[in-house]
Amino acid sequence: MTPTDCPLCHDDGGLLLHHRPLYRVVRVTDTPAHPAFYRVIVNAHIAEFSQLAPGERMAVMEAVATVEAVLLQALAPAKVNLASLGNVVPHLHWHVIARFADDAQYPAPIWAAAVRERGPDALGALHARLGAVDDALGARLGHLA
Repeated sequence: MTPTDCPLCHDDGGLLLHHRPLYRVVRVTDTPAHPAFYRVIVNAHIAEFSQLAPGERMAVMEAVATVEAVLLQALAPAKVNLASLGNVVPHLHWHVIARFADDAQYPAPIWAAAVRERGPDALGALHARLGAVDDALGARLGHLA
């Protein structure tokens, strides 16, 4: 995949919450069953973490850790999943996903087959909290270099 046909080179990859020259943080909006799903995306079209300079690696991982910490504090999930796969879109990015014991796939990855149906009230309550989570993320990420 080249920058010409890379979706993360041509689109923010979700609702843009924070942008730095090195990376951006977005909330993924196309996974309604998992609304507390965020991405930290390196802006340059590179595929592997080792392609970043050491200082860049530290800055990006500080952003990933900050997103995780805000999700833990704001939502008290059962777990926060971190993943950097790049098999489908080989553009360096991390998935930071708050997981809840009542979500359809828990404890398996969100891409696994559902093992239960999540109650619409719980899902609606989670969706309603995302604006405050996004604001908290923007504030905390704004303090990073």
